[in-house]
Amino acid sequence: MQRLFSGAVAAAALFATALSGPAEALVLKASHQWPKGDVRDEMLRIIAREVEAADVGLEIRIYPAKSLFKPREQWRAMVEGQLDISAFPLDYASGEHPQFSATLMPGLVRNHERARRLNDSEFMNRIKKIIEDAGVVVLSDAWLAGGFVSKKGCIRGPETVEGLVMRAAGPMFEEMLRAAGASIASMPSSEIYTAMQQGVLDAANTSSASLVSYRIYEVSKCLTAPGENALWFMYEPVLMSKKTWDRLDEAQREALLRGGRKAEEYFFQVAKDLDTRLVDVYRKAGVEVTEMTAAEYEAWIEVARTSAYRKFAEEVPGGAELVDLALQVE
Repeated sequence: MQRLFSGAVAAAALFATALSGPAEALVLKASHQWPKGDVRDEMLRIIAREVEAADVGLEIRIYPAKSLFKPREQWRAMVEGQLDISAFPLDYASGEHPQFSATLMPGLVRNHERARRLNDSEFMNRIKKIIEDAGVVVLSDAWLAGGFVSKKGCIRGPETVEGLVMRAAGPMFEEMLRAAGASIASMPSSEIYTAMQQGVLDAANTSSASLVSYRIYEVSKCLTAPGENALWFMYEPVLMSKKTWDRLDEAQREALLRGGRKAEEYFFQVAKDLDTRLVDVYRKAGVEVTEMTAAEYEAWIEVARTSAYRKFAEEVPGGAELVDLALQVE
């Protein structure tokens, strides 16, 4: 009788296991501010597909278009473990870590090849240490070139922004534009369209990807494309909460890192194409397209040296050294 009872218990246990199936995957939340289909959205989807293929008990759910967190709230959400992953413009967190403004410093990058070399430099080692010490992990590096749009005349040399109300992506660009005579209205790139449409902004700068994704060509008269003299470059990596990272096993971490490498390589391959597509889309929309000459670019650098660079060196701990380290990269 005892043997029969034990067999019945074992059978019941096996039946319950069969019904429950394998353990459910740990679901990670990934957030960003751009529309679905944007290059930064695709970076997250590459990582999600790699993690799914690895079959390591992880699933990544992506929340585009600031549907989960507002753009600037994502950093604190990752630090506190409320958000797992984000494609995030690092300078958005410069209020907490002013050193991050070095990753959106006028004229510090200039072209895509140099941006990639910066990833392996001492400059970026310093930036990434601040990121990691704050409680966030870098999965993918990404530098986006950008340009200027205006409802009025084309933006070329510093004199062309005098009297304009402009949006700049970060405090160092704002400092430079103020020095050239512009007034500043601060907002994330997702709000540029409405602000220009309603007359709050005369002009703005942001990434090539955002200039297309947000359809800003519909409210623009002139585009200053990145070209050979890109004054605007911004570091927009894929980041992960260290609180989440620390909960994962080695196989799960390796799957995320492998996905991060694939996403980074994908991004580098398409980065230049973003600039080309930007020009094509704006011309097709009837927007005038121009580029800065080398002389106009150098004129902006002179303004930046006496405004943004100086302020960064004087007010940010280690700021002067960070700029010097970046400028040393060939």
